[in-house]
Amino acid sequence: MSKKVKQLELNELRKLFHGVRDMVLLEPLKLDAGSDYEMRKKLRERNIRVRMVKNTFARMVFQENGVPLDPGPGPTLVVWGGKSIKELGWAVDDLLRELHKDPKAPKRLKEKTVIADGQPVTLEVAKTLPTREEAIGEVLAAILGPGSALVQCLTSPSSAIAGILQAIEEKAKSQAPTA
Repeated sequence: MSKKVKQLELNELRKLFHGVRDMVLLEPLKLDAGSDYEMRKKLRERNIRVRMVKNTFARMVFQENGVPLDPGPGPTLVVWGGKSIKELGWAVDDLLRELHKDPKAPKRLKEKTVIADGQPVTLEVAKTLPTREEAIGEVLAAILGPGSALVQCLTSPSSAIAGILQAIEEKAKSQAPTA
């Protein structure tokens, strides 16, 4: 490959992976054309993209983006996209399970690594990480929880006193002589 072609390929990968911090790296083992087509089609339906990259190019491009990446030996498929790393992790896990239905058949894809927000994690951890909406909800619950407990503590004695006063008033009305 000439220097000019390498530079063009690197520039294209820089544009393609600019800002990508969540991805799954896979190694195709016994992936035939039909399985590859079906895999890409199913991932495309979920707005997830797949790209075969040269390891040295992937290492260079992602280190420029601030994501230390070591794809290791063998060919590398970079899978990225979706709304969150959780969605991406579940999609890849479903795909790996579907492609390896028969336990006697050789594996077609092997997980290399998962990168979540620039940090390497396992696929199992990626499937449990909260989405953006879930994280915001957890923060709001943490903020609002003590506040609602405080309001309850402040209002419960007054509502208890109001209940007692109402009971006394009703008792007095019921015991009052009628003319």
